[in-house]
Amino acid sequence: MSETRGRVLIYTGDGKGKTTAAMGQAVRAVGAGMKVLMIQFIKGKWKVAEIDGLRHLPNFELRRLGLGFTIPERRVGPLGEHQAAVEAAWRQAREEAMSDRWDLVILDEICNVVSDPDLNCIVSTEDVLRLLRERPARLHVVLTGRDAPPELVAAADTVTEMVAVKHAYQAGIRAQRGIEF
Repeated sequence: MSETRGRVLIYTGDGKGKTTAAMGQAVRAVGAGMKVLMIQFIKGKWKVAEIDGLRHLPNFELRRLGLGFTIPERRVGPLGEHQAAVEAAWRQAREEAMSDRWDLVILDEICNVVSDPDLNCIVSTEDVLRLLRERPARLHVVLTGRDAPPELVAAADTVTEMVAVKHAYQAGIRAQRGIEF
């Protein structure tokens, strides 16, 4: 197996830290001289400390294209607006992945999108698999989000599942900036 072939990595599971792990991968890649693009499909514009830290990295670009939670009980705004945001994010993700301008593209929360019945009509598992097949051979891709479909897991080189063992939130302790966000 060639060492220059782009890898596919997945961070999935119900535990916290999937996006943070992907950001750690971005730091590693930038440290190795790579150009990194991260597209966030769902997260809204709320302020998180990782973003402030990553803004200082050279050769790193973050596009926060999501509108926030999409599950009905936590969704803000009409479903159609979320679907349009996902569609626009997917167009950008495909265009940028195929452009050969990046060494690593992170599709944050794409697993949530393809496993959500309200969103997978916009981007399906097959759409993501097609992107993985058609991307430039050298491009590394990180996929994050809960409920990674088995087909994506099978297509990946490395899959890490985050498991929630214990979280302060379960004990009623509020999230702290710099620790949980």
